[in-house]
Parts: sequence; structure tokens; C-alpha cells
Amino acid sequence: MAYSTSTPAGQSVQEIISALPGLMAVAVVDAQSGMALASHSNSPSLNPETAAAYNTEVVKQKQKAMAALKLTGEKIEDILMTLSHQLHLIKLSEDGKKFIYLVVNSRDTNLAIAREVLRQGAELLK
Repeated sequence: MAYSTSTPAGQSVQEIISALPGLMAVAVVDAQSGMALASHSNSPSLNPETAAAYNTEVVKQKQKAMAALKLTGEKIEDILMTLSHQLHLIKLSEDGKKFIYLVVNSRDTNLAIAREVLRQGAELLK
């Protein structure tokens, strides 16, 4: 367990684990540095801290693309990456300073439920 429930990031991770006990991994990430503020993995092969750093680049590149396209007034709500057997979701906090990275098995988890759980988790990061 790489989190403390005394922090908003740790509380968010705990709530997500409670709502999706079969998740593969979850991390609350500082969007600027890429450092995981809290994380948990149920899969020994999936390191959420490493994934956090790489997915920070995904968020930053999308923000750059939006700026290049002059998409003013728009903000990233979430990012979904669909793999063969997994769903990788990124949900930004309201202020965009943090994001939640979630990995679930696509066969075991309903996408709509995963998105709702992430929305609720992001609200705890305010």
C-alpha cells in the first residue's frame, strides 16, 4: 500500500479501491511532475508509479495539441486508452493539477461504472 488515507490523494485511492475491488492499478498523480501522490496495484507486473510518469506525458501532449488547435474554453475531462484486455483511464482534477490513473480489466469492469468511480474520486482531490 503506497498511500496514506490522511491525505486527499490517499482518500481518493481508498474510495476507488472500495468501489472497484477488482481494479488492476490506480494512482493519483501530480500532473506537473509526474510523481504519484498515492498508488495501489493488484497486479505485480503493473507499477502505477512508472505508469504515472509516462501518462503525465500523455496529458501534457494532449494539452499541447489542444493549444495548437486553439481549442479555447475546452478542458480535458478524461482520457481513455483501450488495450486488448485492459482499459486505462485518466481523469483530471477540476483544477487540472492532479489526475487519477486507473487500470481495469475490460472483461470485468463496466466502462460507465469506472468513469463514475473516477469522477467521484476526482471530487475528493479538491
